[in-house]
Amino acid sequence: MKNMMRKALFPTLAALVLAGIFAGAASAAYPSKPFECIAPAGPGGGWDTTMRMVTKVLTEKKLVTVPMPVINKPGGGGGVALAYLQKKKGKDDTIVVYSPPLLLINLTGSTPLSYKNVTPISMLINDFGAYAVPKNSKFKNIKEVLEAIRKDPKSVKVGGTSAMGSMDHIQFLVAAKAAGVKDLKAIQYIAFQGGEGLAALMGGHIDLLSTGMAETVGPMQSGDIRVLAVSSPNRIKSGPMMTVPTLRESGIDAEFINWRGIFGPENMPGPAVKYMEEALSKMVKTPEWREIATRNGWTQVYMNAADFAKFMDKTNNEYKTLLAEIGMLKAQ
Repeated sequence: MKNMMRKALFPTLAALVLAGIFAGAASAAYPSKPFECIAPAGPGGGWDTTMRMVTKVLTEKKLVTVPMPVINKPGGGGGVALAYLQKKKGKDDTIVVYSPPLLLINLTGSTPLSYKNVTPISMLINDFGAYAVPKNSKFKNIKEVLEAIRKDPKSVKVGGTSAMGSMDHIQFLVAAKAAGVKDLKAIQYIAFQGGEGLAALMGGHIDLLSTGMAETVGPMQSGDIRVLAVSSPNRIKSGPMMTVPTLRESGIDAEFINWRGIFGPENMPGPAVKYMEEALSKMVKTPEWREIATRNGWTQVYMNAADFAKFMDKTNNEYKTLLAEIGMLKAQ
């Protein structure tokens, strides 16, 4: 009887052992091909900078052992890349960087797609907005800009590197609302792609550029522009932006936080999410990443996939309230 039981169990045990061996082999082989790493905007912007720095550290530190080429897919405040990602559902070889526009372009009705159509992997940083003027601008501080707009909303041309109703626009409207501007819709806002906004600012085609801090560091240090204020809650403690006042220090009771993180396509396989989550958790502890964060004025706020998903739900509700206040909420 015992011999019969052994004979009956042997095939089952053998199958389980073999399955474990093959599963381990499959896991060890992942990833076996290059990742497609998407920046949803043109070269030079915050998304592009973040993705290029992430892939640089991951590959140089051998935390990811396959190539990680960065592909720019600009347009629609991130909507073009989001539409492209729908072709990648269930794939394990694609990642994308996103920030508040991922939520805003859905809430303002620019696209029916939303954060539910991607897979949160890790939040990495908090970045903040910067409000810059040409080096020869008549405006000496952000309060002067907003006072001019309060008197005449069409008197100042404001540019941004995101679509109307998306991040760069919203971070300026938050400041304008706090400064007492009543007719927010009347403010002239011009959307640019990537580095076009800086070129327009330095060329005198716009009066102020509302953008991410990282985009302004180089031209500020070279003296081509002046950064009047940043949207951080507190003064940046290190790096080039530590000399720039916050909105609150400038007498404007407002802030805007630009969180930034890495996502996969919708239904990205669990093992692939875990692999990338673990690689990113190691990356943020490296001196190379810390130096990059300091240089760009980024605040490190790593979140794992589970916490990042909860954060997205909470933040989406907060943005709904903000957009309703300024009359731009369209999605429910």
